[in-house]
Amino acid sequence: MTIHTGRPATPAMHGLVTSPHGLASSAGVDVLRAGGSAVDAAIAASAALAVLYPHMTGIGGDAFWLIHDGTSGEIHYLCGGGCAAASADPGWFRARGHTEIPLKGIVPATLTVPGAVASWSEAHARFGRLPLARALAQAIGYARDGSPVTARLADFIALSKTDLAACPEAAALFLPCGEAPRAGSTLVNANLARVLERIAHEGRAGFYEGETAREMASYAEANGGLFRVQDFAAQRAAWGEPIVGSYGDVTLYNTPAPTQGFTVLSMLRLLEPFELRRLPLLGPERIHLMVQAKQLAYHDRDRYLADPRFADVPIERLISKAHADARRRHIDPQRALAWDQVPSYGTLAGDTVYIAAIDREGNAVSLVQSLYGLFGSAVVAGETGIVLQNRGAYFSLDPAHPNVLQPGKIPLHTLIASIGKRDGRLWSVFGCMGADGQPQIQLQAYLGLIDHGLDIQQVVEMPRFLSGRFALGEARDTLHIEARFPPDTIDALERRGHIVDRWGAWNELAGHAHGIVVDPQTGVRWGGADPRSDGAAIGY
Repeated sequence: MTIHTGRPATPAMHGLVTSPHGLASSAGVDVLRAGGSAVDAAIAASAALAVLYPHMTGIGGDAFWLIHDGTSGEIHYLCGGGCAAASADPGWFRARGHTEIPLKGIVPATLTVPGAVASWSEAHARFGRLPLARALAQAIGYARDGSPVTARLADFIALSKTDLAACPEAAALFLPCGEAPRAGSTLVNANLARVLERIAHEGRAGFYEGETAREMASYAEANGGLFRVQDFAAQRAAWGEPIVGSYGDVTLYNTPAPTQGFTVLSMLRLLEPFELRRLPLLGPERIHLMVQAKQLAYHDRDRYLADPRFADVPIERLISKAHADARRRHIDPQRALAWDQVPSYGTLAGDTVYIAAIDREGNAVSLVQSLYGLFGSAVVAGETGIVLQNRGAYFSLDPAHPNVLQPGKIPLHTLIASIGKRDGRLWSVFGCMGADGQPQIQLQAYLGLIDHGLDIQQVVEMPRFLSGRFALGEARDTLHIEARFPPDTIDALERRGHIVDRWGAWNELAGHAHGIVVDPQTGVRWGGADPRSDGAAIGY
C-alpha cells in the first residue's frame, strides 16, 4: 500500500538533523557545517528547543541518549535522568494526605533534579568537536533577543493558562498582560539566556554549581519545595549499555531501564511469528495484533520497571524468546484482551522532544528530552527562566512497588530512543514524543519500514493509533485512532471488542515522530519530520 505524504523525505549526503521545530534543526545543521559532530549538533538543537518549545522540553528536564560511533560502530547509552532529592520520602506525602504525587506545582517541580544538562556535558566531553559555547550560541540568541511564537505554542500556552498563572514567574514569562501571546509574536527569556551562557562557559558547573544551582535551591526552599544545593551537586549523567533485540534482518538498540525501551523489543518479539508483513498495512487484523502485544508488554513494564540501581529489573528475561512464547498464548486473534486481565498504570499524556542527528563520519545521535507534562510542573524557578519538569510524579508511593519513591532514585521514564543496524551498519535513528505512546509509535514505524518498505517520511505521516488512556476518566484499554484509517478497519476493531475513540484525520496527541534512515548502497541520509509538529528534517 502507498502512503501519500505532504512532503518527501529529505535527502542529504553529509549531515542531517531532524526535530520538532525547524529552527532547532537548522541550529543543529549550522553546527555540522562548522565542523561539529553529531553530538554537537544534537546539543545545539536540544538547547534551541529549550527556548523555542518550552511547553515540551527545557533544561529543567531529563534526557536519554543513544550515540553511534561512526568509526567503531559501537552504540553507547547515556542516562540523563534526574535523581530524587535527598529529602524525598513517601512518608512526606502520606503525612500531607497524598495518595499519589501531584502532577503540577512546586512539589513535583522540585522532587527530582533536572538531568539533561549533565548529559549534555558528558556527551560533549566524550564526542564533541566544537566548544560548547558554539553549540549553544543560537539558543542563547533566541532566548536573549526573542524567538517566534508558533501557532502550536500559542495554543498550548492558552490551554495551560490556569496552571501557568499559579506561578508568578511562569505567568510573567508566558502570559504577558495576563494573556497568552499570539502566533507570530516573540518570546524573550533573558534569564534563561544568562543560564545558558553560564553553561556555555562553565559546562556542568554552570548549572549544578554556583549561582544557577543556588537560585533554584533557594526558590525551592522559599516555596515549600524539596531539592537543595547538595542535590544539584550530586547529579551526574551515567554511561551504560543499550538493550538489543532484532526483527527480521534489523538489529534494534533501545534505551534500558529506567526507561521503557524494552517494551519495543518485547512487542516485536511477540509479533514476529504472526508475519504481519502478509497482512494489509491499515487492516484490522494487523492493528488488533499490535494492540494485543502492547497490552502484554505494558503489563510487564508496570510490574517490573524501575531504576535498576534500586530494584531488580529482569530486562533480559522480559525480552527473551522464551518469555514471549509464554506470553503470546494470551493473544486472541479475534478478540481484544480485556485490560483487567493485564492490570497496569499510567496514562498517555505527556510532552517530549526527539532529535536525530548524523554527521559526515557516520556518527549519529538519538536523543529524547522532556519536561514530562505540558510545561512540566508549570513552575519557573525564580530568576533562572527555567521551566521545571514534573517527572517525579511518575514515582509510586506504594512501598511494595519497585518504582517507589526513594532519595537519589530516578523514576520510571517513558522517554526512549532507538537506533537500528542492517548488516552491521547504521541504518536508522528514530524516536518520538508521546509519553506511554512512545513504544507504540516506534513499533508502528519500524514495522512500516521493515515489513512494508515505507520510507521515513511515510512512516511518520501514516495514520497512527495509541492504546491507553489520556485522562483518568478514560478506560485503560481505549483505542485512540486517527480517521485516516479506513472506516471498515475502525468498525472491525470495534466488533473485536476494542473501545474506540475516533480521532480526526490528524491529532497531535498521536505524538511527534522524527527519524533518519541511511541508504545501505549509497550512504545517502533520508530524514523525516512529523507534520503533527513544527518540525523539519534539514541536511546538507
